[in-house]
Amino acid sequence: MRKIIPIIISVLLLAGCTNTQIDPSTLSSSTSSEFVGSNSFDSSSESSSNTENSSEHEERPNPTATLICAGDNLIHSPIYKQASARTGGSGYDFRPVYEEVKDLIAEADLAVLNQETIITDEFVPSNYPRFCTPEDCGDQMIEMGFDAVSISNNHVLDRGEAGLKATLKYWSEKHPDIIVYGASSKEEMDEIPIAEINGITFAFLGFQEHTNGLSLPSGSDMKITYLKETERIKMLVEKADKLADVVVVSPHYGLEVTDEVTDDQKQITQDLVNWGADIIIGTQPHTAQPMEYVTKPDGTEAFVFYCLGNLVSVMDQPLGMIGMLGKLTVTKDLETGKIILSDPEAVPIVTHYESGYANVKIYRFENYTKELAEKNACPYFTYSFAEKQFEKVLKIVDYLP
Repeated sequence: MRKIIPIIISVLLLAGCTNTQIDPSTLSSSTSSEFVGSNSFDSSSESSSNTENSSEHEERPNPTATLICAGDNLIHSPIYKQASARTGGSGYDFRPVYEEVKDLIAEADLAVLNQETIITDEFVPSNYPRFCTPEDCGDQMIEMGFDAVSISNNHVLDRGEAGLKATLKYWSEKHPDIIVYGASSKEEMDEIPIAEINGITFAFLGFQEHTNGLSLPSGSDMKITYLKETERIKMLVEKADKLADVVVVSPHYGLEVTDEVTDDQKQITQDLVNWGADIIIGTQPHTAQPMEYVTKPDGTEAFVFYCLGNLVSVMDQPLGMIGMLGKLTVTKDLETGKIILSDPEAVPIVTHYESGYANVKIYRFENYTKELAEKNACPYFTYSFAEKQFEKVLKIVDYLP
């Protein structure tokens, strides 16, 4: 995680650059070490300095940024009750749950989370089907190193309009430097959050298929965008493509608890890529699904994680125990402005809980033992099931013991 200064840019602005790919032979490491932000551009000063800075510009290394993304942070009641017990009821300590993955989050230049439950202390904590999570959880996610949080998911209206306003208030007041996207006030609905990371600009957009039959009241001053709003999404992605080097889109799509990617997921992904999206971070099916490059209209490539699965949960289905952290390297050619996405990777993770939902914890599968798996109380979950599932879906046998 780096210190981040978000840049919120209205989609009415048209200045920016187009995202394409570069030849891998041009890659080199970045030396930048923190987030900065500016949407100002002085064309006259750039023109006057082009000649004198040309040799220096050629010698500078191409900037790179490492991305890591996590799936659904799905906080069921056993998770927040155990967090409360750790403090003796004087708050919530969620940190032990994430101990095995925190270093991976912290070392990335950009770490993105799907926060599946609203976070606010204005409502009491609650479980499925209408979730609400204590603010300590959000605080500790940021402490761990997350820089951007998508709230585009089917539970964003679990506490209605008031809950949505409360969670946005929490993020904006307690963590104003964090990118939060996927819902907003109507006043800000055409604004696109952008962050500059190591000299590369990233734009963030989030959309969902549905909200479990819940909806904002007529005349609400809040806005969420559903995937069926095709023209609006097309407009937002195209504008984001003009404003940033890399467009990150978080769609909450697909069938729940299946490792099969649907035709709708594939079509939505291709549409997003055709309009200008570069990195697709999918969630909703609650289990790990495949990842792949997707060809853009100009022949270059975007990348999609169709579903990362759950970061954590206490679901009672074995597929719900299977997730991953997605990793990707983003590099920008300073001479051409073109972008390449390289070194895609998945870090398999398993959610573990024991009888009575005790000892909830995320494990990297490379550290998950058969002895631990025998204690996992999720029905029909076994070590062999997890091993075969990762081999089937992720094709990453290098991670298997």
